[in-house]
Amino acid sequence: MPAIAQEKVSPDKSLAEELNKLYADEWETTLREAPTFASHLGDLRYNDRWSDVSLEAIERRHQHQKQVLARLQATDASKLAGDDRLNYLLYRHQIATDIEEYPFRWWLVPLNQREGIQDENSLADALRFNSVKDYEDWIGRLRAFPPYMDQTIALMRRGIAEKIVQPKIVMRRVPDQIQRQIVENPEESLYYKPLKKIPDNISPADQERLKGAAAAAIKEGIVPAYRKFHKFFSEEYLPACFDQIGAWQLPRGGEFYALRCRVFTTTKLTPDEIHDIGLKEVARIRAEMGAIQKQVGFEGTFQQFLEHLRTDKRHYYETPEELMEGYLSLCKRIDPQLTKLFRKLPRIPYGLEPIPQHIAPDTTTAYYRQPSADGSRAGTYFVNLYRPEMRPKYEMEALSLHEAVPGHHLQIALATELENVPQFRKFTGFTAYVEGWGLYAERLGEDLGCYKDPYSKFGQLTYEMWRAVRLVVDTGMHHKRWTREQAIALFKENTAKTDLDIVNEVDRYIAWPGQALAYKIGELKIRELRARAQQQLGEQFDVREFHDVVLRDGAVPLDILEQLVDEWLKEKKL
Repeated sequence: MPAIAQEKVSPDKSLAEELNKLYADEWETTLREAPTFASHLGDLRYNDRWSDVSLEAIERRHQHQKQVLARLQATDASKLAGDDRLNYLLYRHQIATDIEEYPFRWWLVPLNQREGIQDENSLADALRFNSVKDYEDWIGRLRAFPPYMDQTIALMRRGIAEKIVQPKIVMRRVPDQIQRQIVENPEESLYYKPLKKIPDNISPADQERLKGAAAAAIKEGIVPAYRKFHKFFSEEYLPACFDQIGAWQLPRGGEFYALRCRVFTTTKLTPDEIHDIGLKEVARIRAEMGAIQKQVGFEGTFQQFLEHLRTDKRHYYETPEELMEGYLSLCKRIDPQLTKLFRKLPRIPYGLEPIPQHIAPDTTTAYYRQPSADGSRAGTYFVNLYRPEMRPKYEMEALSLHEAVPGHHLQIALATELENVPQFRKFTGFTAYVEGWGLYAERLGEDLGCYKDPYSKFGQLTYEMWRAVRLVVDTGMHHKRWTREQAIALFKENTAKTDLDIVNEVDRYIAWPGQALAYKIGELKIRELRARAQQQLGEQFDVREFHDVVLRDGAVPLDILEQLVDEWLKEKKL
Protein backbone atom coordinates (compact mmCIF):
# COMPACT_ATOMS: atom_id res chain seq x y z
CA MET A 1 0.00 0.00 0.00
CA PRO A 2 1.45 3.43 -0.92
CA ALA A 3 2.29 5.82 1.89
CA ILE A 4 -0.70 7.61 3.39
CA ALA A 5 1.15 10.90 3.68
CA GLN A 6 2.00 11.01 -0.04
CA GLU A 7 4.35 13.95 0.56
CA LYS A 8 5.31 14.43 -3.10
CA VAL A 9 1.74 14.49 -4.40
CA SER A 10 0.06 17.72 -5.49
CA PRO A 11 -3.38 17.09 -3.95
CA ASP A 12 -6.43 17.34 -6.19
CA LYS A 13 -8.72 19.53 -4.07
CA SER A 14 -11.72 19.11 -6.36
CA LEU A 15 -11.45 15.32 -6.11
CA ALA A 16 -11.24 15.56 -2.32
CA GLU A 17 -14.34 17.77 -2.26
CA GLU A 18 -16.20 15.34 -4.50
CA LEU A 19 -15.34 12.46 -2.20
CA ASN A 20 -16.27 14.40 0.91
CA LYS A 21 -19.69 14.99 -0.60
CA LEU A 22 -19.99 11.26 -1.29
CA TYR A 23 -19.10 10.46 2.33
CA ALA A 24 -21.64 13.02 3.59
CA ASP A 25 -24.39 11.71 1.32
CA GLU A 26 -23.67 8.12 2.29
CA TRP A 27 -23.64 9.03 5.97
CA GLU A 28 -27.13 10.48 5.58
CA THR A 29 -28.17 7.26 3.83
CA THR A 30 -26.75 5.21 6.69
CA LEU A 31 -28.69 7.17 9.31
CA ARG A 32 -31.91 6.94 7.31
CA GLU A 33 -31.51 3.20 6.69
CA ALA A 34 -30.42 2.46 10.28
CA PRO A 35 -32.69 4.65 12.41
CA THR A 36 -31.84 2.95 15.71
CA PHE A 37 -28.15 3.63 15.04
CA ALA A 38 -29.07 7.26 14.40
CA SER A 39 -30.98 7.32 17.68
CA HIS A 40 -27.98 5.94 19.56
CA LEU A 41 -25.90 8.78 18.14
CA GLY A 42 -28.45 11.34 19.29
CA ASP A 43 -29.89 12.11 15.84
CA LEU A 44 -33.62 12.51 16.50
CA ARG A 45 -34.92 12.62 12.93
CA TYR A 46 -35.80 8.93 12.67
CA ASN A 47 -36.85 8.27 16.26
CA ASP A 48 -40.29 7.00 15.25
CA ARG A 49 -39.16 4.05 13.13
CA TRP A 50 -37.20 0.80 12.96
CA SER A 51 -34.90 -0.38 10.20
CA ASP A 52 -36.47 -2.02 7.18
CA VAL A 53 -35.05 -5.55 7.46
CA SER A 54 -37.08 -7.08 4.66
CA LEU A 55 -35.19 -9.25 2.19
CA GLU A 56 -35.93 -6.68 -0.52
CA ALA A 57 -34.47 -3.80 1.52
CA ILE A 58 -31.34 -5.78 2.37
CA GLU A 59 -30.76 -6.58 -1.30
CA ARG A 60 -31.43 -2.96 -2.30
CA ARG A 61 -28.82 -1.72 0.19
CA HIS A 62 -26.33 -4.27 -1.11
CA GLN A 63 -26.77 -3.13 -4.71
CA HIS A 64 -26.32 0.47 -3.60
CA GLN A 65 -23.07 -0.40 -1.87
CA LYS A 66 -21.81 -2.07 -5.03
CA GLN A 67 -22.46 1.15 -6.93
CA VAL A 68 -20.57 3.17 -4.29
CA LEU A 69 -17.61 0.79 -4.42
CA ALA A 70 -17.49 1.00 -8.21
CA ARG A 71 -17.34 4.76 -7.93
CA LEU A 72 -14.52 4.55 -5.38
CA GLN A 73 -12.56 2.06 -7.48
CA ALA A 74 -12.81 4.41 -10.46
CA THR A 75 -11.18 7.16 -8.39
CA ASP A 76 -7.50 7.95 -8.96
CA ALA A 77 -6.40 7.74 -5.32
CA SER A 78 -2.83 8.76 -6.24
CA LYS A 79 -4.16 12.34 -6.40
CA LEU A 80 -5.03 12.28 -2.70
CA ALA A 81 -2.74 12.91 0.26
CA GLY A 82 -2.87 13.14 4.04
CA ASP A 83 -6.32 13.02 5.62
CA ASP A 84 -8.04 12.91 2.23
CA ARG A 85 -6.13 9.78 1.32
CA LEU A 86 -6.81 8.22 4.72
CA ASN A 87 -10.54 8.98 4.38
CA TYR A 88 -10.58 7.27 1.01
CA LEU A 89 -8.69 4.16 2.17
CA LEU A 90 -10.89 3.71 5.23
CA TYR A 91 -14.17 4.19 3.40
CA ARG A 92 -13.20 1.87 0.56
CA HIS A 93 -12.11 -0.77 3.08
CA GLN A 94 -15.42 -0.50 4.92
CA ILE A 95 -17.61 -0.80 1.81
CA ALA A 96 -15.52 -3.56 0.23
CA THR A 97 -15.71 -5.62 3.43
CA ASP A 98 -19.51 -5.32 3.60
CA ILE A 99 -19.79 -6.47 0.00
CA GLU A 100 -17.40 -9.39 0.52
CA GLU A 101 -19.43 -10.61 3.50
CA TYR A 102 -22.82 -10.32 1.80
CA PRO A 103 -22.87 -13.65 -0.14
CA PHE A 104 -22.48 -15.60 3.10
CA ARG A 105 -25.88 -14.21 4.17
CA TRP A 106 -25.12 -13.99 7.89
CA TRP A 107 -27.77 -11.28 8.02
CA LEU A 108 -30.28 -14.15 8.06
CA VAL A 109 -29.25 -14.55 11.72
CA PRO A 110 -30.65 -11.27 13.13
CA LEU A 111 -30.33 -12.16 16.81
CA ASN A 112 -28.55 -14.27 19.38
CA GLN A 113 -28.79 -14.83 23.13
CA ARG A 114 -27.14 -11.48 23.86
CA GLU A 115 -28.91 -9.08 21.52
CA GLY A 116 -31.74 -8.80 19.07
CA ILE A 117 -35.40 -7.96 18.70
CA GLN A 118 -36.19 -9.64 22.02
CA ASP A 119 -34.36 -6.76 23.73
CA GLU A 120 -35.20 -3.78 21.50
CA ASN A 121 -36.72 -2.02 24.50
CA SER A 122 -33.17 -1.28 25.69
CA LEU A 123 -32.97 1.38 22.96
CA ALA A 124 -35.01 3.61 25.26
CA ASP A 125 -32.11 3.71 27.71
CA ALA A 126 -30.02 5.53 25.09
CA LEU A 127 -32.70 8.09 24.26
CA ARG A 128 -33.57 11.44 25.81
CA PHE A 129 -37.20 12.03 26.81
CA ASN A 130 -37.53 15.77 27.38
CA SER A 131 -40.47 16.81 25.21
CA VAL A 132 -43.87 15.69 24.00
CA LYS A 133 -42.32 14.92 20.62
CA ASP A 134 -39.73 12.63 22.19
CA TYR A 135 -42.56 10.57 23.66
CA GLU A 136 -44.67 10.71 20.51
CA ASP A 137 -41.70 9.41 18.52
CA TRP A 138 -41.31 6.51 20.96
CA ILE A 139 -45.02 5.72 20.67
CA GLY A 140 -44.64 5.89 16.88
CA ARG A 141 -41.90 3.29 17.20
CA LEU A 142 -44.12 1.11 19.35
CA ARG A 143 -46.87 1.25 16.74
CA ALA A 144 -44.40 0.40 13.98
CA PHE A 145 -43.10 -2.64 15.85
CA PRO A 146 -45.41 -5.41 14.50
CA PRO A 147 -44.24 -5.03 10.85
CA TYR A 148 -40.63 -4.99 12.11
CA MET A 149 -41.28 -8.24 13.95
CA ASP A 150 -42.88 -9.77 10.85
CA GLN A 151 -39.81 -8.85 8.77
CA THR A 152 -37.52 -10.40 11.41
CA ILE A 153 -39.52 -13.64 11.44
CA ALA A 154 -39.39 -13.73 7.62
CA LEU A 155 -35.60 -13.37 7.75
CA MET A 156 -35.31 -16.18 10.24
CA ARG A 157 -37.61 -18.43 8.20
CA ARG A 158 -35.33 -17.88 5.21
CA GLY A 159 -32.41 -18.71 7.50
CA ILE A 160 -34.07 -22.02 8.36
CA ALA A 161 -34.55 -22.78 4.65
CA GLU A 162 -30.91 -21.99 3.84
CA LYS A 163 -29.53 -23.65 7.01
CA ILE A 164 -28.05 -20.36 8.21
CA VAL A 165 -28.93 -20.55 11.89
CA GLN A 166 -27.34 -20.62 15.33
CA PRO A 167 -26.70 -23.72 17.47
CA LYS A 168 -29.46 -24.82 19.84
CA ILE A 169 -27.22 -24.54 22.90
CA VAL A 170 -27.12 -20.74 22.74
CA MET A 171 -30.59 -20.15 21.34
CA ARG A 172 -32.25 -22.07 24.17
CA ARG A 173 -31.71 -18.93 26.27
CA VAL A 174 -33.91 -16.81 24.00
CA PRO A 175 -37.48 -18.05 24.72
CA ASP A 176 -37.28 -16.82 28.32
CA GLN A 177 -36.04 -13.44 27.04
CA ILE A 178 -39.03 -13.23 24.70
CA GLN A 179 -41.37 -14.32 27.48
CA ARG A 180 -40.33 -11.32 29.59
CA GLN A 181 -41.91 -9.09 26.97
CA ILE A 182 -45.32 -10.80 27.21
CA VAL A 183 -47.21 -9.00 29.97
CA GLU A 184 -50.88 -8.66 30.88
CA ASN A 185 -50.52 -5.11 32.21
CA PRO A 186 -48.93 -2.79 29.58
CA GLU A 187 -47.44 -0.67 32.36
CA GLU A 188 -45.29 -3.64 33.35
CA SER A 189 -43.78 -3.81 29.86
CA LEU A 190 -40.11 -2.93 29.46
CA TYR A 191 -41.26 -0.67 26.61
CA TYR A 192 -43.32 1.38 29.04
CA LYS A 193 -40.29 2.38 31.12
CA PRO A 194 -39.90 5.91 29.60
CA LEU A 195 -43.52 6.67 30.56
CA LYS A 196 -42.97 5.95 34.24
CA LYS A 197 -41.14 9.19 34.85
CA ILE A 198 -42.26 12.03 32.57
CA PRO A 199 -40.62 15.43 33.18
CA ASP A 200 -42.70 18.12 34.88
CA ASN A 201 -42.42 20.47 31.89
CA ILE A 202 -44.97 18.26 30.09
CA SER A 203 -48.53 19.12 31.09
CA PRO A 204 -50.63 16.64 33.13
CA ALA A 205 -53.07 16.36 30.24
CA ASP A 206 -50.31 15.46 27.79
CA GLN A 207 -48.82 13.04 30.29
CA GLU A 208 -52.10 11.15 30.58
CA ARG A 209 -52.57 11.13 26.81
CA LEU A 210 -49.04 9.82 26.20
CA LYS A 211 -49.36 7.13 28.84
CA GLY A 212 -52.65 5.97 27.37
CA ALA A 213 -51.28 5.90 23.83
CA ALA A 214 -48.17 3.96 24.91
CA ALA A 215 -50.21 1.45 26.88
CA ALA A 216 -52.53 0.91 23.91
CA ALA A 217 -49.60 0.43 21.50
CA ILE A 218 -48.05 -2.11 23.86
CA LYS A 219 -51.28 -4.01 24.46
CA GLU A 220 -52.43 -4.00 20.83
CA GLY A 221 -49.08 -4.31 19.03
CA ILE A 222 -45.99 -5.09 21.11
CA VAL A 223 -47.37 -7.93 23.24
CA PRO A 224 -49.19 -9.74 20.39
CA ALA A 225 -46.03 -9.44 18.26
CA TYR A 226 -43.97 -11.10 20.98
CA ARG A 227 -46.62 -13.81 21.49
CA LYS A 228 -46.36 -14.59 17.78
CA PHE A 229 -42.56 -14.51 17.98
CA HIS A 230 -42.46 -16.82 21.01
CA LYS A 231 -44.60 -19.40 19.19
CA PHE A 232 -42.50 -19.15 16.02
CA PHE A 233 -39.22 -19.30 17.90
CA SER A 234 -40.18 -22.23 20.12
CA GLU A 235 -42.04 -24.31 17.55
CA GLU A 236 -40.17 -23.57 14.30
CA TYR A 237 -36.85 -21.84 14.80
CA LEU A 238 -35.30 -23.53 17.81
CA PRO A 239 -35.95 -27.07 16.49
CA ALA A 240 -34.26 -26.07 13.21
CA CYS A 241 -31.09 -24.79 14.90
CA PHE A 242 -27.89 -26.83 14.80
CA ASP A 243 -27.39 -29.62 17.32
CA GLN A 244 -23.64 -29.08 17.19
CA ILE A 245 -21.62 -25.86 17.47
CA GLY A 246 -19.31 -24.15 14.98
CA ALA A 247 -19.49 -22.06 11.82
CA TRP A 248 -18.16 -25.05 9.87
CA GLN A 249 -21.79 -26.30 9.74
CA LEU A 250 -22.96 -23.31 7.68
CA PRO A 251 -23.05 -23.34 3.86
CA ARG A 252 -19.45 -22.58 2.77
CA GLY A 253 -18.71 -22.50 6.49
CA GLY A 254 -14.94 -22.81 6.12
CA GLU A 255 -14.77 -19.86 3.73
CA PHE A 256 -17.14 -17.85 5.89
CA TYR A 257 -15.07 -18.33 9.03
CA ALA A 258 -11.79 -17.59 7.27
CA LEU A 259 -13.31 -14.33 6.05
CA ARG A 260 -14.54 -13.49 9.55
CA CYS A 261 -11.00 -14.00 10.81
CA ARG A 262 -9.68 -11.50 8.27
CA VAL A 263 -12.50 -9.01 8.86
CA PHE A 264 -12.32 -8.94 12.64
CA THR A 265 -8.51 -8.91 12.86
CA THR A 266 -8.02 -6.68 9.75
CA THR A 267 -5.13 -9.00 8.86
CA LYS A 268 -4.53 -11.86 6.43
CA LEU A 269 -4.04 -14.36 9.24
CA THR A 270 -5.62 -17.78 8.71
CA PRO A 271 -7.57 -19.66 11.40
CA ASP A 272 -4.64 -22.04 11.89
CA GLU A 273 -2.15 -19.18 12.26
CA ILE A 274 -4.40 -17.48 14.81
CA HIS A 275 -4.81 -20.74 16.72
CA ASP A 276 -1.02 -21.13 16.95
CA ILE A 277 -0.56 -17.52 18.12
CA GLY A 278 -3.11 -18.24 20.82
CA LEU A 279 -1.31 -21.36 22.04
CA LYS A 280 1.97 -19.45 22.33
CA GLU A 281 0.35 -16.60 24.24
CA VAL A 282 -1.39 -19.04 26.59
CA ALA A 283 1.95 -20.65 27.43
CA ARG A 284 3.67 -17.28 28.01
CA ILE A 285 0.93 -15.86 30.23
CA ARG A 286 0.61 -19.14 32.14
CA ALA A 287 4.25 -18.83 33.18
CA GLU A 288 3.63 -15.29 34.51
CA MET A 289 0.59 -16.50 36.42
CA GLY A 290 2.66 -19.24 37.99
CA ALA A 291 5.10 -16.62 39.24
CA ILE A 292 2.25 -14.79 41.01
CA GLN A 293 1.17 -18.04 42.64
CA LYS A 294 4.66 -18.42 44.08
CA GLN A 295 4.70 -14.77 45.16
CA VAL A 296 1.57 -15.18 47.31
CA GLY A 297 2.90 -18.43 48.77
CA PHE A 298 0.19 -20.80 47.57
CA GLU A 299 1.74 -24.26 47.68
CA GLY A 300 -0.85 -26.34 45.83
CA THR A 301 -1.14 -27.01 42.09
CA PHE A 302 -2.07 -24.28 39.62
CA GLN A 303 -5.55 -25.77 39.31
CA GLN A 304 -5.93 -25.73 43.08
CA PHE A 305 -4.87 -22.07 43.10
CA LEU A 306 -7.52 -21.24 40.49
CA GLU A 307 -10.16 -23.08 42.49
CA HIS A 308 -9.03 -21.23 45.63
CA LEU A 309 -9.51 -17.91 43.81
CA ARG A 310 -12.96 -18.95 42.57
CA THR A 311 -14.17 -19.98 46.02
CA ASP A 312 -12.42 -17.78 48.60
CA LYS A 313 -15.14 -15.38 49.79
CA ARG A 314 -12.69 -12.59 50.59
CA HIS A 315 -12.29 -12.04 46.83
CA TYR A 316 -16.01 -11.29 46.36
CA TYR A 317 -18.56 -8.71 47.44
CA GLU A 318 -21.73 -9.95 49.11
CA THR A 319 -24.27 -7.56 47.60
CA PRO A 320 -24.86 -5.80 44.25
CA GLU A 321 -24.65 -2.45 46.07
CA GLU A 322 -21.19 -3.20 47.46
CA LEU A 323 -20.01 -4.36 44.03
CA MET A 324 -21.27 -1.17 42.39
CA GLU A 325 -19.59 0.98 45.04
CA GLY A 326 -16.36 -0.90 44.42
CA TYR A 327 -16.48 -0.05 40.72
CA LEU A 328 -17.25 3.61 41.42
CA SER A 329 -14.37 3.95 43.88
CA LEU A 330 -11.97 2.29 41.48
CA CYS A 331 -12.82 4.58 38.56
CA LYS A 332 -12.48 7.68 40.72
CA ARG A 333 -8.97 6.52 41.60
CA ILE A 334 -7.91 5.89 38.00
CA ASP A 335 -9.24 9.06 36.35
CA PRO A 336 -6.75 11.58 37.85
CA GLN A 337 -3.76 9.47 36.81
CA LEU A 338 -4.40 9.61 33.06
CA THR A 339 -2.20 12.65 32.39
CA LYS A 340 0.83 10.47 33.14
CA LEU A 341 0.24 8.64 29.87
CA PHE A 342 -1.85 10.98 27.68
CA ARG A 343 -1.43 14.53 26.47
CA LYS A 344 -4.95 14.72 25.08
CA LEU A 345 -7.99 13.56 27.02
CA PRO A 346 -11.62 13.58 25.85
CA ARG A 347 -13.99 16.34 26.90
CA ILE A 348 -16.97 13.96 26.97
CA PRO A 349 -17.36 12.31 30.40
CA TYR A 350 -18.49 8.79 31.21
CA GLY A 351 -20.73 7.28 33.87
CA LEU A 352 -21.31 3.87 35.45
CA GLU A 353 -24.61 2.00 35.36
CA PRO A 354 -25.72 -1.56 36.18
CA ILE A 355 -26.52 -3.85 33.25
CA PRO A 356 -30.35 -4.09 33.12
CA GLN A 357 -31.62 -6.97 35.25
CA HIS A 358 -33.62 -8.60 32.47
CA ILE A 359 -30.50 -9.26 30.36
CA ALA A 360 -27.80 -9.52 33.06
CA PRO A 361 -27.95 -13.33 33.54
CA ASP A 362 -27.24 -13.96 29.85
CA THR A 363 -24.53 -11.40 29.14
CA THR A 364 -20.93 -10.64 29.98
CA THR A 365 -19.27 -9.01 32.98
CA ALA A 366 -19.37 -5.49 31.54
CA TYR A 367 -19.67 -3.48 28.34
CA TYR A 368 -19.41 0.10 27.12
CA ARG A 369 -21.95 2.28 25.29
CA GLN A 370 -20.54 5.15 23.25
CA PRO A 371 -21.64 8.74 23.85
CA SER A 372 -24.07 10.51 21.56
CA ALA A 373 -22.55 12.20 18.54
CA ASP A 374 -22.95 15.67 20.02
CA GLY A 375 -21.63 14.65 23.43
CA SER A 376 -24.93 15.47 25.14
CA ARG A 377 -25.17 11.88 26.40
CA ALA A 378 -22.05 10.67 28.18
CA GLY A 379 -20.34 7.39 27.49
CA THR A 380 -21.57 4.61 29.76
CA TYR A 381 -19.64 1.80 31.45
CA PHE A 382 -22.19 -0.93 32.23
CA VAL A 383 -21.26 -3.45 34.93
CA ASN A 384 -22.96 -6.74 35.70
CA LEU A 385 -24.20 -6.89 39.30
CA TYR A 386 -26.03 -10.20 38.86
CA ARG A 387 -24.71 -12.74 41.39
CA PRO A 388 -21.93 -10.65 42.94
CA GLU A 389 -20.59 -13.78 44.65
CA MET A 390 -19.42 -14.86 41.18
CA ARG A 391 -17.67 -11.57 40.26
CA PRO A 392 -14.16 -11.42 41.75
CA LYS A 393 -12.65 -8.20 43.09
CA TYR A 394 -9.26 -9.07 41.57
CA GLU A 395 -10.63 -8.62 38.02
CA MET A 396 -12.22 -5.22 38.57
CA GLU A 397 -9.15 -3.06 37.85
CA ALA A 398 -8.37 -4.71 34.51
CA LEU A 399 -12.04 -4.65 33.53
CA SER A 400 -12.45 -0.95 34.32
CA LEU A 401 -9.24 0.00 32.52
CA HIS A 402 -10.57 -1.81 29.43
CA GLU A 403 -14.16 -0.59 29.35
CA ALA A 404 -13.77 2.97 30.71
CA VAL A 405 -10.41 4.74 30.82
CA PRO A 406 -7.87 4.54 29.35
CA GLY A 407 -9.70 1.93 27.28
CA HIS A 408 -12.95 2.21 25.37
CA HIS A 409 -14.26 5.49 26.70
CA LEU A 410 -11.02 7.39 26.20
CA GLN A 411 -10.50 6.04 22.68
CA ILE A 412 -14.11 6.23 21.47
CA ALA A 413 -14.80 9.65 23.00
CA LEU A 414 -11.65 11.05 21.37
CA ALA A 415 -12.81 9.61 18.04
CA THR A 416 -16.25 11.18 18.54
CA GLU A 417 -14.54 14.55 19.08
CA LEU A 418 -12.42 14.37 15.89
CA GLU A 419 -12.60 17.60 13.91
CA ASN A 420 -12.53 18.28 10.16
CA VAL A 421 -13.16 14.66 9.20
CA PRO A 422 -16.18 12.99 7.53
CA GLN A 423 -18.76 11.75 10.02
CA PHE A 424 -18.10 8.08 9.29
CA ARG A 425 -14.57 8.48 10.64
CA LYS A 426 -15.89 9.28 14.11
CA PHE A 427 -17.99 6.14 14.40
CA THR A 428 -16.16 3.49 12.39
CA GLY A 429 -15.36 0.59 14.68
CA PHE A 430 -12.61 -1.64 13.31
CA THR A 431 -12.80 -4.28 16.03
CA ALA A 432 -9.11 -5.21 16.08
CA TYR A 433 -8.21 -1.58 16.74
CA VAL A 434 -10.99 -0.80 19.24
CA GLU A 435 -10.71 -3.99 21.25
CA GLY A 436 -6.96 -4.21 20.77
CA TRP A 437 -6.70 -0.77 22.36
CA GLY A 438 -8.97 -1.88 25.19
CA LEU A 439 -6.73 -4.86 25.98
CA TYR A 440 -3.59 -2.75 25.60
CA ALA A 441 -5.14 -0.28 28.08
CA GLU A 442 -5.32 -3.05 30.68
CA ARG A 443 -1.52 -3.35 30.54
CA LEU A 444 -1.21 0.37 31.29
CA GLY A 445 -2.63 -0.22 34.77
CA GLU A 446 0.76 -0.49 36.42
CA ASP A 447 1.65 3.02 35.20
CA LEU A 448 -1.65 4.29 36.62
CA GLY A 449 -1.17 2.98 40.15
CA CYS A 450 -3.14 -0.26 39.70
CA TYR A 451 -2.18 -3.89 40.33
CA LYS A 452 -0.35 -3.16 43.60
CA ASP A 453 -2.01 -6.21 45.12
CA PRO A 454 -0.58 -9.42 43.58
CA TYR A 455 -4.10 -10.84 43.32
CA SER A 456 -5.11 -7.80 41.24
CA LYS A 457 -2.06 -8.37 39.02
CA PHE A 458 -3.19 -11.97 38.69
CA GLY A 459 -6.58 -10.57 37.65
CA GLN A 460 -4.90 -8.58 34.87
CA LEU A 461 -3.09 -11.73 33.74
CA THR A 462 -6.38 -13.62 33.94
CA TYR A 463 -7.95 -11.09 31.60
CA GLU A 464 -5.00 -11.26 29.22
CA MET A 465 -5.14 -15.06 29.37
CA TRP A 466 -8.87 -14.84 28.67
CA ARG A 467 -8.14 -13.06 25.38
CA ALA A 468 -5.34 -15.47 24.49
CA VAL A 469 -7.60 -18.45 25.18
CA ARG A 470 -10.16 -16.84 22.86
CA LEU A 471 -7.77 -17.27 19.94
CA VAL A 472 -7.59 -20.97 20.68
CA VAL A 473 -11.22 -21.74 21.48
CA ASP A 474 -12.83 -19.55 18.80
CA THR A 475 -10.74 -21.13 16.06
CA GLY A 476 -11.09 -24.46 17.84
CA MET A 477 -14.90 -24.44 17.76
CA HIS A 478 -15.48 -22.80 14.39
CA HIS A 479 -12.55 -24.24 12.42
CA LYS A 480 -11.23 -27.34 14.19
CA ARG A 481 -14.67 -28.62 15.22
CA TRP A 482 -14.08 -28.55 18.95
CA THR A 483 -17.01 -29.20 21.28
CA ARG A 484 -18.36 -26.60 23.69
CA GLU A 485 -17.07 -28.76 26.54
CA GLN A 486 -13.52 -28.66 25.13
CA ALA A 487 -13.65 -24.86 24.99
CA ILE A 488 -14.98 -24.57 28.56
CA ALA A 489 -12.31 -26.99 29.81
CA LEU A 490 -9.45 -24.98 28.26
CA PHE A 491 -10.80 -21.84 29.94
CA LYS A 492 -11.04 -23.53 33.32
CA GLU A 493 -7.52 -24.92 33.03
CA ASN A 494 -5.96 -21.53 32.43
CA THR A 495 -8.05 -18.76 34.02
CA ALA A 496 -9.48 -17.92 37.42
CA LYS A 497 -12.74 -16.79 35.86
CA THR A 498 -15.87 -18.19 37.47
CA ASP A 499 -17.98 -20.90 35.87
CA LEU A 500 -20.76 -18.39 35.13
CA ASP A 501 -18.40 -16.11 33.23
CA ILE A 502 -16.73 -18.94 31.36
CA VAL A 503 -19.98 -20.44 30.11
CA ASN A 504 -21.37 -17.03 29.08
CA GLU A 505 -18.11 -16.22 27.28
CA VAL A 506 -17.90 -19.50 25.37
CA ASP A 507 -21.54 -19.15 24.35
CA ARG A 508 -20.80 -15.64 23.13
CA TYR A 509 -18.03 -16.97 20.85
CA ILE A 510 -20.36 -19.68 19.56
CA ALA A 511 -22.92 -17.06 18.57
CA TRP A 512 -20.48 -14.48 17.17
CA PRO A 513 -17.88 -16.30 15.04
CA GLY A 514 -14.52 -14.54 14.81
CA GLN A 515 -15.28 -11.40 16.83
CA ALA A 516 -13.35 -12.55 19.89
CA LEU A 517 -10.14 -12.89 17.84
CA ALA A 518 -9.81 -9.13 17.47
CA TYR A 519 -8.74 -8.33 21.03
CA LYS A 520 -5.45 -10.19 21.31
CA ILE A 521 -4.44 -9.70 17.68
CA GLY A 522 -5.02 -5.94 17.98
CA GLU A 523 -3.20 -5.67 21.31
CA LEU A 524 -0.19 -7.59 20.01
CA LYS A 525 0.09 -5.16 17.07
CA ILE A 526 -0.07 -2.07 19.30
CA ARG A 527 2.55 -3.55 21.62
CA GLU A 528 4.72 -4.39 18.61
CA LEU A 529 4.47 -0.82 17.33
CA ARG A 530 5.30 0.61 20.76
CA ALA A 531 8.36 -1.64 21.04
CA ARG A 532 9.44 -0.54 17.55
CA ALA A 533 9.10 3.12 18.50
CA GLN A 534 11.05 2.63 21.73
CA GLN A 535 13.81 0.79 19.90
CA GLN A 536 14.11 3.38 17.12
CA LEU A 537 13.75 6.53 19.25
CA GLY A 538 15.59 5.47 22.40
CA GLU A 539 15.64 8.32 24.90
CA GLN A 540 13.53 10.44 22.53
CA PHE A 541 10.59 8.08 23.01
CA ASP A 542 7.64 9.72 24.79
CA VAL A 543 4.80 7.34 25.59
CA ARG A 544 2.31 10.20 25.61
CA GLU A 545 3.29 11.17 22.08
CA PHE A 546 3.08 7.53 20.96
CA HIS A 547 -0.44 7.31 22.38
CA ASP A 548 -1.40 10.52 20.59
CA VAL A 549 -0.29 9.00 17.28
CA VAL A 550 -2.20 5.76 17.88
CA LEU A 551 -5.39 7.59 18.90
CA ARG A 552 -5.40 10.71 16.73
CA ASP A 553 -7.17 9.25 13.66
CA GLY A 554 -9.85 7.16 15.35
CA ALA A 555 -10.27 3.46 14.58
CA VAL A 556 -8.31 2.14 11.59
CA PRO A 557 -7.31 -1.31 10.28
CA LEU A 558 -4.07 -2.62 11.77
CA ASP A 559 -2.08 -2.34 8.54
CA ILE A 560 -3.01 1.33 8.25
CA LEU A 561 -2.18 1.91 11.93
CA GLU A 562 1.26 0.44 11.28
CA GLN A 563 1.77 2.83 8.36
CA LEU A 564 0.71 5.81 10.46
CA VAL A 565 3.16 4.90 13.21
CA ASP A 566 5.97 4.23 10.73
CA GLU A 567 5.41 7.59 9.03
CA TRP A 568 5.52 9.31 12.44
CA LEU A 569 8.80 7.54 13.25
CA LYS A 570 10.22 8.61 9.90
CA GLU A 571 9.30 12.24 10.64
CA LYS A 572 10.80 12.04 14.13
CA LYS A 573 14.14 10.84 12.78
CA LEU A 574 14.48 13.52 10.11
